[in-house]
Amino acid sequence: MSFSKTDSKTGRFRAFITKEFRHILRDRRTVLILFGMPVVQVLLFGFVLSNEIKNAAIAVLDPSRDAESIALTNKLVSGGYFRLEKTLASAEELEPAFRTGKIKMAVVFPDNFAQKLRTGDCQLQLLGDASDPNTAVTLTNYANAIIADYQQEKNDATPGQPVIRTETRMRYNPEQKAVFSFVPGVMTLILMLVSAMMTSITIAREKELGTMEILLVSPLKPIQIILGKTGPYLALSMLNAGVIVLLGLLVFGMPMRGSILLLAGECMLYMFVALSLGIFISTRAKDQMTAMFMSALGLMMPTMLLSGFIFPRESMPFILQAIGNVIPATWFNPIVKGIMIKGVGLEVLWKETLILVGMALFFLALSMKNFKDRLE
Repeated sequence: MSFSKTDSKTGRFRAFITKEFRHILRDRRTVLILFGMPVVQVLLFGFVLSNEIKNAAIAVLDPSRDAESIALTNKLVSGGYFRLEKTLASAEELEPAFRTGKIKMAVVFPDNFAQKLRTGDCQLQLLGDASDPNTAVTLTNYANAIIADYQQEKNDATPGQPVIRTETRMRYNPEQKAVFSFVPGVMTLILMLVSAMMTSITIAREKELGTMEILLVSPLKPIQIILGKTGPYLALSMLNAGVIVLLGLLVFGMPMRGSILLLAGECMLYMFVALSLGIFISTRAKDQMTAMFMSALGLMMPTMLLSGFIFPRESMPFILQAIGNVIPATWFNPIVKGIMIKGVGLEVLWKETLILVGMALFFLALSMKNFKDRLE
């Protein structure tokens, strides 16, 4: 009898465990969290986390255009680390090329490079865009290593060949302060967190509690409900943006070379995009947990990994670069750096601004459509 009772208890325990397994496997969200998120994280970090920078856009100013300068230029771009984006005709073209963000580094050859190389009076200039100091230092180190390798090849062929000296200069951030990259990135991340994630969770909570149904049958129009829900978060996010900018300016010595009014307008536009995304997520999520999961997986991780905030996008596979193009932070981060560090205006940032406007209108229209569908 004692064995029978023990066997009965074991059977009930096994049935209980089996029931729990079935319950977990029937819940798609739980299965996605257990198996989908680790796979996505491993793949993302495996492709994104890399100390190497590849395919970085550079410009070359080569007034001599002789065989030696062309050979060295070809060696720089043949290794896969650099891509020749622009060939400059004069030194006056350097500043516009850097201000537009089209290049990360410039190589400036002297006049009569081949002749100076033979006489021993040969100096190259490497100019880095230090608005992202880590990338600038890495690229100039790559260039110095390639130039040294080229010089070693010349010495092997012709012993006693003079050494090519390089002079490295950093534009916009001569002291190479990491905060120049940190402050714009943190602003991008926090505004997305407050605007999108908190909005989606708040609206999803009202749906979960049933109070959203009361709003949907009230005299308020869908656009009024949306604006009423997003208004407080827009104000709080704007306050956050102001605090971050002030801390960057007063505590960390960040410059403000552009228009502060333009920066405020761009921040508001970015927050509106984030709020629209948060509302769209809330219309698709059934409860707070789903909204939080969708926000974290769909917004926070891509913002950190794929927008260029931490890792350079040039080194990512094409598919991840394409995904990064639909992330608002990809376009907002260069706007903040362009205004604060480089002092550029809408004449340079119009493309990024128009993309953010399009994103805001697109996701707001989707959110309103979902609200109307619930009303019908």
